[in-house]
Amino acid sequence: MERTSTSTRFARNPWVHRREKLVEAVMFLAAFSAVAITVSIVAILLYESMVFFEHVSLLEFLTNTQWSPLFENPQYGVLPLVMGTLVTSTVALLVAIPIGSIIAIYLSEFAPHKVREVVKPFLELLASVPTVVFGYFALLVVTPLLQTVMPELPGFNMLGPGIVIGIMIIPYVSSLSEDAMKAVPMAMREGSYAMGATRFQTALRVITPAAISGIISAYILGMSRAIGETMVVAIAAGQQPNFTFDPTEAAATITAYIVQVALGDLPHGSIGYQSIFAVGLVLFLMTLVFNILGQIVRQRFREVY
Repeated sequence: MERTSTSTRFARNPWVHRREKLVEAVMFLAAFSAVAITVSIVAILLYESMVFFEHVSLLEFLTNTQWSPLFENPQYGVLPLVMGTLVTSTVALLVAIPIGSIIAIYLSEFAPHKVREVVKPFLELLASVPTVVFGYFALLVVTPLLQTVMPELPGFNMLGPGIVIGIMIIPYVSSLSEDAMKAVPMAMREGSYAMGATRFQTALRVITPAAISGIISAYILGMSRAIGETMVVAIAAGQQPNFTFDPTEAAATITAYIVQVALGDLPHGSIGYQSIFAVGLVLFLMTLVFNILGQIVRQRFREVY
């Protein structure tokens, strides 16, 4: 009697089988859609960029230090836009990585439960602030404050927007890093304490190395977010293509230029219009390269620890 009941319980149910197949199909479509969207974006960028490079030399595009595609005598050197993007992103990372890492270590290893429950929602609220608000904050608050220290700092510069972008991406760095640290087994902490280490030594020499893979992932996400930021640099950096390493000067980034042209009156199919796809392809390749390098570094640290 028991054998009959068991066989009945585990008998093949056609409805359950069809439902599982349906769920599997939905999950496959969700995963495939992400790949398909990415491939479509790359295909569009490549197709439109090929039209641009039929009129502009690739060598000039990659080596010329002048970018003025909308002028009477156009110049198509993308280096000023790349430099502006890299400088603002570097300033942002110099702000976000140390502050975000310190916050993550504090929330993971030192903060009481009540403090953690209050601080984390505020960090998430900071991440939800519209970027246009950060842009005007950079222009009207941060830059004037910097001018009190550096009176010769122009009203439009890369330093102020870079600092604000760094503040903006702190929640990405701190939240993901803190999650990675919380995932480290408690046995590693207890073993460190048993060896006589302090909480600070345990956090720096045990927990951080053990969670380094997730921490680097947080840094990669923050870097990608900084490179792709648009409104802060469009409002506060000046939108003046300038090939310089000096963050106190005005400059334009790739995203700011795309906004400038996409909102203009250039006819569809013109060289100036097609240039946004060429610089968009450059931005995509930059992000791809940084993500690949981050994956390599993360894999190296994972093998070590």
